[in-house]
Amino acid sequence: MTDTPKKKPAARGTPKAAAPKSARRRSREVALQGLYEWLISGTEAAVIDAHMREQEGFEKCDPAHFEALLHGCIAEAADLDGVLKRHVDRQTNLLSPIEHGVLMIGAYELKHCIDIPYKVAINEAVELAKSFGGTDGHKYVNGVLDKAAVDLRTVEVEAFKASKR
Repeated sequence: MTDTPKKKPAARGTPKAAAPKSARRRSREVALQGLYEWLISGTEAAVIDAHMREQEGFEKCDPAHFEALLHGCIAEAADLDGVLKRHVDRQTNLLSPIEHGVLMIGAYELKHCIDIPYKVAINEAVELAKSFGGTDGHKYVNGVLDKAAVDLRTVEVEAFKASKR
């Protein structure tokens, strides 16, 4: 009988291969870039939309979700800022444009994308902040959206809390 070679366990600290990004995650990233442009320059949504669609890799995103996020966040900016201002420590126009854009996307998804569980919407916003924001910006985004979720998804948040008791 011959011995079959055993697989060596992965060494500690060896990074795992990154999972491919979902089309929705890519749409959030492109929408964030568009919101950044809008927050900085005030360019019209249609112009930003066209510009983002020309970017390399756009075909890998969910175009319907991108459109909903970009146009929805811009159209509802005042309303989304109204939701966020109850939970931020300064005026939203004083936030970094990246954090502001990420928070707008998170709040928009919490408010309108009921098919996305609230925990997923928050986590996706945190991941955006980790990828594009400052060093600890993701912690700020997590805290703000966690509080905003109570306002926007009260029943879902309460059901989750009850399930953990």
